[in-house]
Amino acid sequence: MDYAFEHHKIYIGRHVRELPTPSLIINKSIIAQNINKLHDDVSRLGISFRPHLKTLKTLEITRLMLGNGLYRKVVCSTIPEIVGSLPLVKEGLLDEAIFGMPVYKSVIPRLTALRKEIKIDLLVDSCDQLALLESSGATWDVFIKIDVGARRAGLATNSPRLKELLQAVEASQSANLKGIYCHANHSYGCRTEESVVEMLQHEVAEVAAAASFVSTTRPLIVSIGATPTAHVIDRLNEKLPPNVTLELHAGNFPTNDLQQVSTGVISINHQAIRVCADVVSVYPERNEALINAGVIVLAREASEYPGHGKVVDQQHWDVIRVSQEHGILGCTKQNVDEKVGNLFKVGEKVFLWCQHSCITAAAFYAYFVVDENDIVIGTWIPWKGW
Repeated sequence: MDYAFEHHKIYIGRHVRELPTPSLIINKSIIAQNINKLHDDVSRLGISFRPHLKTLKTLEITRLMLGNGLYRKVVCSTIPEIVGSLPLVKEGLLDEAIFGMPVYKSVIPRLTALRKEIKIDLLVDSCDQLALLESSGATWDVFIKIDVGARRAGLATNSPRLKELLQAVEASQSANLKGIYCHANHSYGCRTEESVVEMLQHEVAEVAAAASFVSTTRPLIVSIGATPTAHVIDRLNEKLPPNVTLELHAGNFPTNDLQQVSTGVISINHQAIRVCADVVSVYPERNEALINAGVIVLAREASEYPGHGKVVDQQHWDVIRVSQEHGILGCTKQNVDEKVGNLFKVGEKVFLWCQHSCITAAAFYAYFVVDENDIVIGTWIPWKGW
């Protein structure tokens, strides 16, 4: 059993330097600032908002992202995310969830059972999926998933299969067309604010093009988003037909990470999570140090920042190599003469920014929530599994 999970409550009131390692630390103040910023943006624009629960996967962060009932819809990548959010349904704060993967056969019985407790909407990008729905014996509200360039899931707007799918949905007794959905996850590769804005405009143009294939008398939701484009949603200037309601979805925005900082739309201080690790050994002969946070904690994700994680208070030092449980700290700034023995001591704690907070968070069974003084003020337990 994970030690931090078994004993998480005993660390409330302690400083982060007393935590077991590796640990995930959440700055609640920064979380609140990030969420409030996005809520303010969508409020000024007068558009709908649907948070994605994929990053921290806890009841506490879900409540904050929903604005305690101000917004009442979510996207969930996994069944445990839906199940975990059900207490908010009972509290009258949450009404519906999109299952965020194009629907597949083995998940339909589980989703059917959950419909008794929360409204479930589905994503489809294939006529074959409609046949699966027909076997469920129920009628489902569906969003057509389109591909706006990520080449992950969905149909391109110029694909003949898109019109075929729309026609099949119209004819189906088991599917009711509710909207068009896209996710611009490739926006993580943007490196300037202007390129992110261009991506946002492209998203909207693509969902508008898909919506144009549907009768203008039908009310339709077009759901766009990814955290980089959500950060610049205030730059939106596209006009949509009167029958179309625009909805924004995003999931990573409360925490952010080095990938988000790399897009140029937020600063490094907008990151709300850090990993706490121990310095296990120091190697002056190669100017490196060993920490107990490896690939399982930090993953092999990349950004404009070198390595697999960045030391928070030593700007020239990063996690330059990882194996399963081992991380190697090294100086990545050329022409900088900094000696590892002067900066890192065996037995001391080191704090790291991570490349991709969604992946890093998945490694932990308990999160330590801290105040501005790095005192633990609470613990959050994430929903696990699929």
